[in-house]
Amino acid sequence: MPSALPHQLLADAVLLVHFGVVLFVVGGLAAVVAGNLLGWRWVNAWRFRAAHLAAIAVIAAQAWLGRYCPLTTLESWLRVQAGASAYDKSFIEYWLQRLIYYEAPLWLFALIYTLFAALVVLAWWRFPPRR
Repeated sequence: MPSALPHQLLADAVLLVHFGVVLFVVGGLAAVVAGNLLGWRWVNAWRFRAAHLAAIAVIAAQAWLGRYCPLTTLESWLRVQAGASAYDKSFIEYWLQRLIYYEAPLWLFALIYTLFAALVVLAWWRFPPRR
């Protein structure tokens, strides 16, 4: 099935981007807190902090609105186009999905994302960004 390969590769690329977003949101908060304690000036750059706050705000809002992440939707569509089944996964797909996808009710994700967003806002207040 040669026509499935481009869809599979695109799905893996979307999954990598999604993983990058997760790393940015989670790692960004850790970097802000650790960086301020260690004197790293770059962690308070206005653009970095604004992008970080915007990212978690969008994620939390999507969860509260009962919407799935567009990256999840796109990746799923691409995998179906590639003819993938539940057990037909690439190495990248298998490991990244195990790291970033969990089985839980949507309300629980909304709560977790909101609490995380509150931590980001607290870090914004405690360690304000600089222009």
